[in-house]
Amino acid sequence: MRVMICEDSGLLRDGIARLLEDAGHEVTAALPDADGLAETVAADRPDLLVLDVRLPPTFTDEGIRAAIALRSADPTLPILVLSQYVEERYATDLIASSSGGLGYLLKDRVADVVEFLESATTVAEGGTVLDPEVVAQLLTRRRRDSRLERLTDRERDVLALMAEGRANASIATTLHISEGSVEKHISAVFQKLDLEPADGNRRVLAVLAHRGATS
Repeated sequence: MRVMICEDSGLLRDGIARLLEDAGHEVTAALPDADGLAETVAADRPDLLVLDVRLPPTFTDEGIRAAIALRSADPTLPILVLSQYVEERYATDLIASSSGGLGYLLKDRVADVVEFLESATTVAEGGTVLDPEVVAQLLTRRRRDSRLERLTDRERDVLALMAEGRANASIATTLHISEGSVEKHISAVFQKLDLEPADGNRRVLAVLAHRGATS
């Protein structure tokens, strides 16, 4: 796996590079800020970009803005975002603008080498990895989500099975309906939860809304 790193902390940047290289991966570039990041990615596209949320010069949102811009230019670019703290707004923005190949972890997770390397591989292969602390805070914010009141009983049943990780075929079998009907119910759920096609990970966002209401 070819990995590019963009992290302002030299110590953490070198540490991540060492972890990846010891695991047999190739670090193609290790940048201290987002200057020239887009050009570097375009010139030598990595299998995974590990990116800090806060980068110089303001250490506010340079990293997340770079991530969203890169995914806009290349929606298939796998990005693993690292953050010192839970940035709810940034996490929501990134999840909503992505359709896979996305990770959002707190930097503390890097200390668990096995977990970090597994997360990196999952994201590189097109999966989604969200830090438990990020999920917990997003659920707390969505706990009183009145949009769920718009759903019919059948739509609630479909959403509940989605929250269990069921694929459409499994949902259809469980509810004794066709896969076509399942797809129509899911489309209705997305519409009633105000999740537009541009929101990317609509299935993840819908499940977050459901879990927030039931936790």
